[in-house]
Amino acid sequence: MTPGRILRRTFARNAGRLTTGTLLLSLHQICEAGVPVLIGLTIDRAVTTGDLRALILSVGALGVLFLGLTLCYRHGARQLVRAIAGEEHRLRTEVADRIVDPRGLRTDLHAGDLLTITTDDTGQAAYALDHLPRAVSALVAVGVGAVTLFAISAPLGLAVLVGTPAVLVLLQLAAPRMTRRYAEQQRLAGRSAALATDLVTGLRPLRGIGAQDAAARRYRVVSRRSLAATLLATRTRAGFLATSTTVSTLLSCGVAVLAGWFALTGRITPGQFITVIGLAQFLGEPLGALAVVPGWVAEARGSAQRLSLVLTAEPLHPEPAGRPAEGRDLVVRGLRIRPGEFVGLVAHRPADAEQLADVLGGRQPAADAVTVGGRAPHEAREMMLAEPHHTDLFTGTIRTNLLNGDVDAALRAAAADDVVALHPDGLDHPVAERGASLSGGQRQRLALARALAADPPVLVLHDPTTAVDAVTEHAIADGIRGYRHGPGSDRTTVVLTSSPALLARTDRVAVIDGGAVIAEGTHESLAAGDAAYRAAVLR
Repeated sequence: MTPGRILRRTFARNAGRLTTGTLLLSLHQICEAGVPVLIGLTIDRAVTTGDLRALILSVGALGVLFLGLTLCYRHGARQLVRAIAGEEHRLRTEVADRIVDPRGLRTDLHAGDLLTITTDDTGQAAYALDHLPRAVSALVAVGVGAVTLFAISAPLGLAVLVGTPAVLVLLQLAAPRMTRRYAEQQRLAGRSAALATDLVTGLRPLRGIGAQDAAARRYRVVSRRSLAATLLATRTRAGFLATSTTVSTLLSCGVAVLAGWFALTGRITPGQFITVIGLAQFLGEPLGALAVVPGWVAEARGSAQRLSLVLTAEPLHPEPAGRPAEGRDLVVRGLRIRPGEFVGLVAHRPADAEQLADVLGGRQPAADAVTVGGRAPHEAREMMLAEPHHTDLFTGTIRTNLLNGDVDAALRAAAADDVVALHPDGLDHPVAERGASLSGGQRQRLALARALAADPPVLVLHDPTTAVDAVTEHAIADGIRGYRHGPGSDRTTVVLTSSPALLARTDRVAVIDGGAVIAEGTHESLAAGDAAYRAAVLR
């Protein structure tokens, strides 16, 4: 899926609307070119001769011409706008499907980059459907104008036929530089957005360790680089536009001046002179459009290059084999967790916990060290939900964020029922983007309630209580235990944490260090007999 293939596919799957729109816009340009021709004929055949009948017929023909060019443009533009909107939606859906593919995406792109590609770049690539018809219709306009001028005077026609290709070839030399600068602008804009997202998400812990100033300085550096790239790309586009407009205008003015000389020397009639002046003015627009075509192509190709980074990225995981589950046992580094168990996992190193959470969530390859029912985690999504530590709420309401399940019981288990009771709207209380209207503890409890309400056979939680106080933490520990492990329950719950309140409510605890299970037992037995465990948990 190269950039060129992306653009060719865009044209191919919108061929019907693209063809119709191009034909109608071309007819619009032909009608536009016919206006000065008809005015010139009217002057020569009706005004200078005083023929009233010819004047009335000419005015009527001019009205029909204006009606035709208006209708052609209206319906042609409508076809192209529909094609652009539809293609932009398809591209966004296609990119989004790759990003949320259960197999994952093997890429170094950050969330901000992916957001920029999904929004800005899909729009720029789809707008290639507007660039091609405008370029074709501009060529038609220039061709009709040149033929008309050639019919009036060969030198005038040759001036357009020779000057237009020369201008286009000259301006095309700037296209590669514009493509590079636009791609760099989008790359740095994505990096800036990614860093901003990370800083907003981690602002509270950054303040806790006094690192907010260092983080702000880092963002300022990246933001200034993005600004510099944007200004450079904008200056390049502006310089290109100024140059192309100037050259096109000079060509039109040259044709008009030459026509004036021919009129003074009697080589063309007054009507023909008016036609030439009108055509010179009319040709300014299509010549200007043709002059900026390289810029349009550069932007579309730059966006297509970034789209290809996503569309050609290899899956993080292989295609699921489709084999049936071998029970519901969860195996983690040799530790077998059976249905109905509530197990705590303690990692001496935070990096081990993060890596294990990513593996269980399908964000890293699992190899054979972690399986669910004999399958890799990404193959067992119907059985297992791995709720990450850093999770988001979505714009909407508390109710729409919880989605389904026994909402009231899940809210009580997550100690989030007081969040609902705090607001007069209850479950219909608005939630801002990323849950920004709620405190960190409220967001964490609502996210936990959402995971509990989903009620998967196997639930993995990563540090679900780091933003709540000790009393609430104990209530959540009791709530998880009661909600998922009542009498006769066969649901499995795994919690990666160092919280003694949560670990005390588990059936057993396993200690992980260096990717291996080094100790196993109840929370009480480990706390009594393992000094390293006591240091990690009972602090």
